[in-house]
Amino acid sequence: MKKTKITAILLSAALVFGSCGTMNNTAKGTAIGGGGGAAVGAVLGGLIGGGSKGALIGAAIGGAVGAGTGAIIGNKMDKKAAAAAQIEGADVEKIQDSNGLDAVKVTFDSGILFGFNSSALNNESKNSLKELAGILAEDKTTDIAVIGHTDKVGTYDANIKVSNQRAQAVEKYLKQCGVPNSQFKTVEGVAYDQYDETKTAAENRRVEIYMYASEKMIQDAQAEAARQ
Repeated sequence: MKKTKITAILLSAALVFGSCGTMNNTAKGTAIGGGGGAAVGAVLGGLIGGGSKGALIGAAIGGAVGAGTGAIIGNKMDKKAAAAAQIEGADVEKIQDSNGLDAVKVTFDSGILFGFNSSALNNESKNSLKELAGILAEDKTTDIAVIGHTDKVGTYDANIKVSNQRAQAVEKYLKQCGVPNSQFKTVEGVAYDQYDETKTAAENRRVEIYMYASEKMIQDAQAEAARQ
């Protein structure tokens, strides 16, 4: 039985706060943070990239989303998060997008880590991504962001280049595993201004994958909420 971590992330446009605990769970991966998980943040600054380099996560819907719609989408994301947590070594966090809707961030303890100055996926990475691809592809109304990270060695431009290559390598393999091109909305790398000091240099050579509601998913949820 693996001891797993529960992570809840509080997000705002400027600040990122985290809280975590431990529990026993039979799932192979990491358990999911409880509750809504996050306060609304226009840009997931500390997770994806602050300032001008931030990646906007959330469909451009041009208006507020009702509580009923949010609950329907939250239920969908709960199921996606639970499925992703079954992947060996998966670290799954519940967050919120720019519309205040539940979204899911997936990283891996050792499944999507890269060697120094490398963007090559190893076999363990491919196995993890193949499992995740099945979750991503089963619902075409899920939008995807792929964010590559790097260590602090070398120049800023060199790090941007390799982190972009890491994100693109993950995107390419997910597509090979059946995830449609249309689901990918953001595929980019960030340099060492997004270095996570709580991780080792090797752990910082990683890619994060985000699942969030597309405009179509929101429209479908709005229609379902109206029927209830």
